[in-house]
Amino acid sequence: MANVSTNSRYDYLFKVLLCGDSGVGKTSMLYRQVSDKMNDAYTATIGVDFKLTTLEMKGHKIKLQIWDTAGQERFKALTAQYYRRAQGILLVYDITNEQSFENTTNWLRMIQENSTSDLKLMLIGNKIDNEQKRKVTTHQGQQLAKDYGLNFIETSALSSENISEAFTTLTESILIHMQGKYKEMVRSQVSLNKLGLNDSSTKPKQTSLCAC
Repeated sequence: MANVSTNSRYDYLFKVLLCGDSGVGKTSMLYRQVSDKMNDAYTATIGVDFKLTTLEMKGHKIKLQIWDTAGQERFKALTAQYYRRAQGILLVYDITNEQSFENTTNWLRMIQENSTSDLKLMLIGNKIDNEQKRKVTTHQGQQLAKDYGLNFIETSALSSENISEAFTTLTESILIHMQGKYKEMVRSQVSLNKLGLNDSSTKPKQTSLCAC
């Protein structure tokens, strides 16, 4: 398990959203990742809720602030404002509910309209424990992810299959992107120094590595 106990010291803070239609299992995925327990009592999320967990990755301690967003239509305007604040999104559909899969294109459009280009996005097909009721094939999920350039994985919050892998894969993508941006900033600063352009009036302020 990549999940470790949360404490006050960390190297990065990443904000991750769970998005998708109501009933696809977002809240159950959140509970499984944070406490390794199944949330048996289904209650539709009202607005947004969040929990914290910590991952160890590539020698860094990363705190995840995981936001569980409501899937009902009446909350979409409210949850859209959280997209710009996030570093990553897990877009979830239910493999036993074809409509939830078809609606992912609407979610993708809303995310693209309200997020930044730095956002890392992953497509999740949840409830693979209910294989006998499957309506969306693995190939369909893979093809949609390919069309939009997304990572893809199928999960089960009930059995915990691939839940940790989903959060770990998304977190690694965010970390690699953040480190790449920092290295590019350093290279640009070195280039300015070599050109003699980086005087006291143009020298960038010291930047934290934390994506707070």
